[in-house]
Amino acid sequence: MKAIVAFLKKILLAVELVIAVLLINWEKTLFIGIIALDQISKMRVESSMLLGESIPVIENFFYLTYTLNPGAAFGILPNQRVFFLLIGVILLVGFALFYPRISKLQKVFKAGIIMSVSGSVGNLIDRVQTGNVIDFLDFKVWTAIFNIADVAIVCGMFIIFYFVAFKMDDDGKIVG
Repeated sequence: MKAIVAFLKKILLAVELVIAVLLINWEKTLFIGIIALDQISKMRVESSMLLGESIPVIENFFYLTYTLNPGAAFGILPNQRVFFLLIGVILLVGFALFYPRISKLQKVFKAGIIMSVSGSVGNLIDRVQTGNVIDFLDFKVWTAIFNIADVAIVCGMFIIFYFVAFKMDDDGKIVG
């Protein structure tokens, strides 16, 4: 019984820590959280699956399929490691330089930018380590296999597009 109580106290402490971090700086939490989730999921796939292995999660719909992608989304521009490394570094440096301006933006718009950049960093880490990006999320209704970083990039870009297309005036200020 004491072991269970001690375990529950540790979980409660971890939850309190997460809540405190979220309240202090949600931007850093989102940024680091996406990168951590992406890298931990990729390490798990890499350590527990064989390259090319496919495990059904929901039969005929969703599988975990371990692949290595030497290109960008959907395998375009394969084997352009230096190009992707440069783009990733430029994006990260640009984000760091413009963060003071970004931090003044509307929260959802800022979240979209952070999601896109953190997803790019997650894939950049793979490219630096191996030259390939680990992909594993395989929805059989679609031909692409992707990862958590890709999801963050796409969701972030959707948010950015929405704000640019529908929420910005001609002077680049967010309205409404």
